[in-house]
Amino acid sequence: MTMRAPVTISVIFLRGLLTGVQAHGHCIDDLLTEAGVSAELLAHAGARVTAAQYATVFRLVIERFGDECLGFLSRPLKRGSFALMARSALSAQTLDVAIRRLSHTFWLLQDDVVAEVHRDNGKACVAFRFTNAVTAQKTFVHELLLRVFWRLIAWLAGGRLPVTRFDFAFAYPPYAGSYGKIFPAEMAFEQPLTAFWFDVAWLQRPVRRDEAALRAFLAEAQANMLVPGRTDQVTSARVRGFLQRSQPDWPDLAATAESLHISTATLQRKLALEGTSFQSLKDDLRRDIAIVRLNTSAVPLSELAHELGFTNSAAFQRAFKSWTGSAPGTYRRGKTPFSPA
Repeated sequence: MTMRAPVTISVIFLRGLLTGVQAHGHCIDDLLTEAGVSAELLAHAGARVTAAQYATVFRLVIERFGDECLGFLSRPLKRGSFALMARSALSAQTLDVAIRRLSHTFWLLQDDVVAEVHRDNGKACVAFRFTNAVTAQKTFVHELLLRVFWRLIAWLAGGRLPVTRFDFAFAYPPYAGSYGKIFPAEMAFEQPLTAFWFDVAWLQRPVRRDEAALRAFLAEAQANMLVPGRTDQVTSARVRGFLQRSQPDWPDLAATAESLHISTATLQRKLALEGTSFQSLKDDLRRDIAIVRLNTSAVPLSELAHELGFTNSAAFQRAFKSWTGSAPGTYRRGKTPFSPA
C-alpha cells in the first residue's frame, strides 16, 4: 500500500502551543475536540499528534483569539500581521534588506521582542532580544520565533536557508531530545540570545518573490513553518522512504543496505553519524504510520498490525504502547479514551 509520508509531532509541542491561551484562562477542550485530539494524550510525554492536527490547533487558536502569537506576547499580534511582515520584504533587493524589513515590521506590531542581524567570523544570525522579561521566560515563544522567522526567510531566499547552529537563551529542557526534527542543526543552550546561524554569504542573495508567490506561500504557511522537513539526514530519509515503499514486507537491515547499494556496516555508520539507527527509524516510521492511520481511518487493528509487520494485533498494541505510552484506541478520531479500538 502506498501512503503519503506520515508526519507526527510530540505532544510536548502541542502542550507548549496551548500554554499561552491557557494562561489567559481559556478552555482548550473544544479546540482539541475539533482537531480530533484526545485530551488524554496531553498527559503522556511520549504521545504524538499528526502534523495536520497540530496545524489545525494552531489555526484554531489564531482564529478564536485573533492572535498570531497565540497569547504569548503582552498584546495580541493581530491576524494579518504575518502576511504584513512577509509583504514588507517582497521588494527587497537582497536577503539582508529583507530581514531588516521583517524585523522592523515585527517591532512595529508588538513590544516584547526585537529581531536583530549579527555577523561573526563568516557567519550571520537572526537573533531575538527580549525586552519583556515575562515573555522571555516562555520557552515556546523562543521555539516559535525561530521556526517562523527561519522558514519565512528561507522562502524569501528561494526555498532553503541551511542553518549551521540554533542558539537558545534558556537551559536544556527535558524534552530537548525531540528538537532534532524541528531544529535540524547543532544546538547550543543557555546562550545570551535565541538565534539561528547561517553562512554570511546568504545575506547577499537576491529576493525573487512576488505577490502571487506570497499568496501561495501563505496558503500553506502554517503547516510548512511548523513542520519543516529535514534536509541534513540524507541516509535516514532514504531508509525511511525505502521502508515505507516496501510495506508490509518491512525488510531487515541487510536487505535495506542491499537496496541502497551499500554495505550493512556502512549503512549503520552513516545512520549513527545522523544520530539514529535502523531499528529506531523503523519503529518511528511504524509509529507515525499507525498514528496517522488510526486518526484518519477505521482500519481494524489486526489489519494495521499486518501492514506494520507484526504477527498479530496484541504484538502491535504492545509495541504501540511502548512507543507512545498510550493504547491505539486513544488515537481514534471521535472515540473516547476507553472506547474499544
